[in-house]
Amino acid sequence: MKKIGIIGGLGPEATIDYYKEIIHYFNVKNTTGGNVYPEVVIYSVDMWKFVGYLGNNQNEKAINYIVERVKSLEKAGVDFAILSANTPHLLFAEIQQQVSIPLISIVEACAREALSLGIKKCGLIGTQFTMKNDFYQKVFQGYDIEIVVPNPEQIEYINQKVFNEIELGIFKDDTKNAFLEILSKMKNEQQIEAVILGCTEFPLMFTEDSYMEMPFLNTTKIHVDAVLKECLSDD
Repeated sequence: MKKIGIIGGLGPEATIDYYKEIIHYFNVKNTTGGNVYPEVVIYSVDMWKFVGYLGNNQNEKAINYIVERVKSLEKAGVDFAILSANTPHLLFAEIQQQVSIPLISIVEACAREALSLGIKKCGLIGTQFTMKNDFYQKVFQGYDIEIVVPNPEQIEYINQKVFNEIELGIFKDDTKNAFLEILSKMKNEQQIEAVILGCTEFPLMFTEDSYMEMPFLNTTKIHVDAVLKECLSDD
């Protein structure tokens, strides 16, 4: 099996979830035979430093910060790596250009999943960096799938809850219900057919596969599935 590299800490709760999902696969779904686990190297970074760079429009510093950590994973002998969060994928192409090992994109994996489900219009929630930028839109356009985001007031509310609660491991029913209300309005007013949980902590709050008769695309699980296919591939 290939050795997996993970840039974690963006945030810590999601990193734990990634590792648990990988181990769960080999406990439950593994068809290779025997009690085996892949080798995994995790570099947990300082989320607040990275977010600070983005918030101050210092994208070059943000890119360099992640690139240097991916290069550390290269030195540790990993065969490929992932960024275990949606927000850093804003800079995915720039990071990939500066490292030697392949990176598995959470956005590409999610687009392929949406395509397989026959979805044509997705609502997207995440950090303000994810909702206000167009890196999801650019990838999904290639699959003829439209991306819709909340209105500016709703974006501000969701972002505030992400960084003041969810990234800290705080999951409140009131917050969950408020998010569902926003998404219900998007379904009724903008006819979204599915929701992309564009923050890898969201699946810790939205634990079901669907709500309001819409698929909620768990980007952590989708990403892990892509990682495991790569881990077990012969390429």
